[in-house]
Amino acid sequence: MHQTRIALAFVAAYFILIFFAHLPDHLILFPTRASIDAGGAVRKTIPFQNGELELWTAISRRAQQNGRVDTYVLRFYGNADRAERWVAAEADEWNNRAVEIWGMNYPGFGGSTGPTRLSRIGPAALTAFDELQRHSNGQPIVLYGASLGASTALHLAAHRPVAGLILHNPPPLRQMILRQFGWWNLWLLAGPIALQIPRDLDSVSNAKAIHVPAIFLLADKDEVVAPRFHRLVVEAYAGEKRVISLPGAYHNDPIEGAALADLNRALDWLLLRGASR
Repeated sequence: MHQTRIALAFVAAYFILIFFAHLPDHLILFPTRASIDAGGAVRKTIPFQNGELELWTAISRRAQQNGRVDTYVLRFYGNADRAERWVAAEADEWNNRAVEIWGMNYPGFGGSTGPTRLSRIGPAALTAFDELQRHSNGQPIVLYGASLGASTALHLAAHRPVAGLILHNPPPLRQMILRQFGWWNLWLLAGPIALQIPRDLDSVSNAKAIHVPAIFLLADKDEVVAPRFHRLVVEAYAGEKRVISLPGAYHNDPIEGAALADLNRALDWLLLRGASR
């Protein structure tokens, strides 16, 4: 009888842990709220689910010189990153193109109100896009996502009219959890956790539904999202695509050297294709 009670207690604890502890949120998302120097980026907030969604914007030098914006870029970052850290610097990297960048902080990150949940990322991205679309006056909108941000961008592109995508080390979250982490726990943890990943962030499924042009930036020594998982997303992608390998690069390494030149050429292709759409 005593052993039966212990076994039942373990089973109850297992089900509580799996289904009520929001494990995927805690294992994947690492929000911060500490102040970060935003450089020249401008803060903007919009209503979202009884709270606020924080966006940071910056325009390139060419857009400032021309007095107009030709392309808007909606930017999504990794699972422990923040928009205000990068937006101003990224706008400067587009200095030969008239662009305006909007970077979104996920719910619970920076000034975006919580709770921090994977299930809120997809709706937040749609809200950010709809606000940008109202602002853009019909100009093309390109999505740029890194790591978890690539999953976010894929969801958005499957549901909104975007001009193109730039995807840096895209993770297929469900497949990664099952194939990379399932074996050591006999899938007792990995299986239920994978099933709790929101459909919004199913990168493979979303990739199959998208037909706009995309640039894939793939680090060939990625220690976070193994290259074999990148390929699942690339192979599933239904639209035109250009794949740029980043030799010797790890997950968070900057794009530089020959790969940066390749990216600039691919951007010309992407923006031309996007404008024609």
